[in-house]
Amino acid sequence: MWGGRFAAGPASVMREINASIPFDKRLWKQDIAGSKAHVAMLARQGIVAQADADAISAGLDQIAAEYEANGVPVNLDLEDIHMVTESRLAELIGAAAGRLHTARSRNDQVATDFRLWVRDAMDEVDAGLAALQAMLLTRAEEHADAVMPGFTHLQSAQPVTLGHHLMAYYEMVRRDRSRFADARERLNECPLGAAALAGTGFPIDRHATAAALGFAKPTDNSLDSVSDRDFALDYLMAATQCSLHLSRLAEEFIIWASQPFGFVKLPDAYSTGSSIMPQKRNPDAAELVRGHAGRIMGCMNALCVTMKGLPLAYSKDMQDDKPPVFEAHDLLGLSIAAMTGMIETVTFRTDRMRGLAESGFATATDLADWLVREGNVPFREAHHITGRAVAAAEAAGVQLADLPIETLKGIDARIDERIYAVLTVDASVASRKSHGGTAPDQVRVRIAQAQKNAEGQTK
Repeated sequence: MWGGRFAAGPASVMREINASIPFDKRLWKQDIAGSKAHVAMLARQGIVAQADADAISAGLDQIAAEYEANGVPVNLDLEDIHMVTESRLAELIGAAAGRLHTARSRNDQVATDFRLWVRDAMDEVDAGLAALQAMLLTRAEEHADAVMPGFTHLQSAQPVTLGHHLMAYYEMVRRDRSRFADARERLNECPLGAAALAGTGFPIDRHATAAALGFAKPTDNSLDSVSDRDFALDYLMAATQCSLHLSRLAEEFIIWASQPFGFVKLPDAYSTGSSIMPQKRNPDAAELVRGHAGRIMGCMNALCVTMKGLPLAYSKDMQDDKPPVFEAHDLLGLSIAAMTGMIETVTFRTDRMRGLAESGFATATDLADWLVREGNVPFREAHHITGRAVAAAEAAGVQLADLPIETLKGIDARIDERIYAVLTVDASVASRKSHGGTAPDQVRVRIAQAQKNAEGQTK
């Protein structure tokens, strides 16, 4: 490629360290799409003869078919996907292949290919997250009334509904999708035509190539076009946040599947056994989703560190931009698919959830709220009174609803028999009717809104 300048070939270690074809072969579809758009523009602008452009385009189509059928050949001497394709094109159509690289550089070529790939990756993730949301909605609707303990500090706090709990993850995924959508909008500018760093003297039409590749517009600064990878970092940051949400859900499934909780029975399809303990049902899929979050975060950190000190414009360090993005995307796709499958097939043991919700003084706040509403007691005083009631119930080995009225009146004379109407877990969740609350009616309202939004997106 640069034999005119160099008399000797590269050392074997240089040949190996310099080649990116083992991983950037994943860009072949984007590379061929970019090349076809580029050569079509060159012909329209009169920079390349139409006959040569037609031969190049036909040759690229043949190469695409070969790659689709047999994969991309790995030739370290040709370094990267761009030169592997150009070399094969020369074998197919001869010297005309050399005209393809007119008015472009590998710098703007790879920046374009990578943006196209990341854009496709974002669309794949969004489709997967939409399916996850749909499954969360389905299971939340099934269990809009199912009472379970709500936790803070992993201690029983207040009763909630399982539907409400699942919808919390729906909201997290909704924001995850919005982050990818925001990143996609920023990404959607085309670097092709920026050339090595300074643009080109050929009369190219960058708006035409941008439109042909589905970009909103060409990038506005040639130096920036080839030297930044913030679009890849945007993807990794959105992927990291998404993986953290998936990891939290996976962690809850792991805890819920343990015998002390027993809230769920994970399906065989997403569990494994033990080589020595035949009774075991291990939540390995959930544990791997949890583990993947750390690896995805590591991918983000890797690219941040790579990019943090690079001067303008292109530096060879940036060849290492793709492996962390590829790895993170593969891991995220697996994690989304695994969590979607687990949510679809898990058995929720709602009887066990209700039993624990009823056993942890979870309606204590309802007693305090009743004192505020019915007894005109300041909340801090009501909090203190309720604490004494909890201590009395704990000492007696009963729940709040089982304390005799005489005991409650002995704690505070303003308490009367009406208190028992608010001390059940069903009454507690039904009372939480504020916007976004756990009351089954509120949960169903939010599910209906989410379903309507999803239908609007598909039309």
